[in-house]
Amino acid sequence: MPNRKEPLRRCVGCMEMKEKINLLRVVFSPNGEYIIDQTGKANGRGAYVCKNSECFIKAQKIKGLERSFKHKIPENIYKELHEVIIEFVK
Repeated sequence: MPNRKEPLRRCVGCMEMKEKINLLRVVFSPNGEYIIDQTGKANGRGAYVCKNSECFIKAQKIKGLERSFKHKIPENIYKELHEVIIEFVK
């Protein structure tokens, strides 16, 4: 079988198109809560961030997630996302 092409998504920090598998997905679910979706399959509107601290810091500084969702992002989501990124770096 031929190799499947991996879907590309844009990081809200560096604004580069990267393979979906190399990004973390943050979801605004239909019931109005934010979820860090490590499976990539949760229902809702998604935005992607690279799995490195530099992109996370830049996304937070330029409010990339807030622009993507058109909502204010709770501070606890940024803290949780930063903890998940630190785990990937280890």
